[in-house]
Amino acid sequence: MTLAARAREAARAHPFVHEGLRAGVINYSAAARLLDVGDEEAVAAALRRYAAELPERDIPDGSPRVTMHSGLGAVEHGDGGLLTVGETTYAENAGSLTGVAATGTIDARSLVRVLARLDAEDVAVEAAAVADGYLVLVVDRRDGPDVVRFVEAMI
Repeated sequence: MTLAARAREAARAHPFVHEGLRAGVINYSAAARLLDVGDEEAVAAALRRYAAELPERDIPDGSPRVTMHSGLGAVEHGDGGLLTVGETTYAENAGSLTGVAATGTIDARSLVRVLARLDAEDVAVEAAAVADGYLVLVVDRRDGPDVVRFVEAMI
């Protein structure tokens, strides 16, 4: 495997580096040190070439609709919940958690961006899912209003 191929593989293994390359906001030398796959200058050059080849991020048309649902809690598996993951269903009027839902042109990459932002903001996420243009996050009640703003900004 060539040094360039190892650098690309390492960048893909670190999503924040890959997104930084795509956005054009990364320090190539620092990224090369972090990835530690060979000579720093050669890896930095390989990363520059890789960044130039990456497609720009598609930005969906229109703004998604973001809503907040209070009083979520885990209930026995069944219909009517806001979110079901495995055997756990989160439904309204069943607890003290908050659900943040977004509908529109949303996909798994939207969820990845939102989760990365919430991680950076030190917001704990109880559960999250995305399907068919619908994204749902379950968070602590106090975090709900901030999460709505973060979701609106990220998708």
